Amino acid sequence: METRALCLMLLVLLAGSSGVAAEYVGLSPNQCMVPAKVRVDCGYPSVTEEQCNNRGCCFDSSIRNVPWCFKPLQETGCTVPLAGFGRFIFPL
Repeated sequence: METRALCLMLLVLLAGSSGVAAEYVGLSPNQCMVPAKVRVDCGYPSVTEEQCNNRGCCFDSSIRNVPWCFKPLQETGCTVPLAGFGRFIFPL
């Protein structure tokens, strides 16, 4: 519980001080390496890549008959978006 509170506080401080709290920060490439058989649908029919990404999901239309918009893998640690630097993961 304390770790989550610390991560949340750090996230709020960084987002507030950078002035980009509302800016969407993309997922790391590793989070979207989900095998087709275990993809969990995150979109709806005819969702675009932009709409999918705005939902915080991954998009890959290269494989037929599986969800193209799907939930990302969860990274271990506390992931904090940093403006201009992508994401930084604090190991727990």
